[in-house]
Amino acid sequence: MPAPFRLTTPAPPDSLTGRSAAVYAQLATDFGVRRAPTFAVLSPAPDLLAATWAVLRESLLAGRASRTAKELVALGVSQANRCPFCVDAHTVLLHATGDHRLAETAARGGTPADPEHAALLAWGRATRTGLGPDASGAAADRPFDDAAAPEFVGTALAFHFINRMVSALLGDDMMPAGLQRLRVVRSAGGRALARTVRRELRPGESLPLLRGVPAGRPPYWAGDAPVGTAFAALRTAAGRGGERLGEQAREAVAAAVDAWDGSHPPLGDGWITRWTAALPAGRRPAARLVLLAALAPYRITEADAEAWRAADPDPYDADLVRLLAFGAHLAVSRIETSIQRPFQRARLTGH
Repeated sequence: MPAPFRLTTPAPPDSLTGRSAAVYAQLATDFGVRRAPTFAVLSPAPDLLAATWAVLRESLLAGRASRTAKELVALGVSQANRCPFCVDAHTVLLHATGDHRLAETAARGGTPADPEHAALLAWGRATRTGLGPDASGAAADRPFDDAAAPEFVGTALAFHFINRMVSALLGDDMMPAGLQRLRVVRSAGGRALARTVRRELRPGESLPLLRGVPAGRPPYWAGDAPVGTAFAALRTAAGRGGERLGEQAREAVAAAVDAWDGSHPPLGDGWITRWTAALPAGRRPAARLVLLAALAPYRITEADAEAWRAADPDPYDADLVRLLAFGAHLAVSRIETSIQRPFQRARLTGH
């Protein structure tokens, strides 16, 4: 049974057509899950759905790096972002790779016995927690070489985005009563997905789904890998949500995320008020949603969404999804800057 949807009511997968239907078809074949709620929440915005899927496929699923290694990065990111749904999902997917002990150790927050595995899990966590004042901690000791960077960096950034959308728009549990947290259930789920997870996928096959989706320059860290094209499309699709904020509100939320140190915000509204108090009253509900989506999406409530609907002249589900995506991608961009800086430094110095 899929997790309950929050704040929006996505269309049933079987009712989708065009680009969205094509995404679901490829998702079922390559990911092994036909009705993945993590993507259903994005379906009101087909370009956003396609770009998010393409980033995930071209980083986590395709390529030469070990799927186990990339799942550890995705799990570490999800733990750092406090996304229970995604932590459980990647625990199941680690079981699917065949390393059951590793899956349970990582899920409990432990340290894997294999030093390489331990380093990858820690790096995934540090992409959020290591954002200190110099914005270099997250990537200073990356446990992979430059050739593998498109896959590992792409995986980390994909799940910094997906975690935020899932935390905002889905409940915490993949299964009724949280059954997915039982080891025997996770192991069984992994066995069911094992054949799909262990398949080798050809890179680039998601890119035709992005035809007609505007995209800018691929990011530096991606080189000429397909994930760069996908990430550029996601950047553009997520950026559309900022159009509903107005210039003053966009500048306010961007400044807040630029000042973020990677920590989880304190309880209460003081930190939000600090950045939004000077905005017109009608802009504050949208700015609040954006800031929460960026820094603490698990704290978004139905009341927050209702306040936005009352202030927005056309409060459709697609607009809410795009607004949250804009906030999520602001945080992704902040993290990307931290991860990318050592790559740029190495290129300039030759080290």
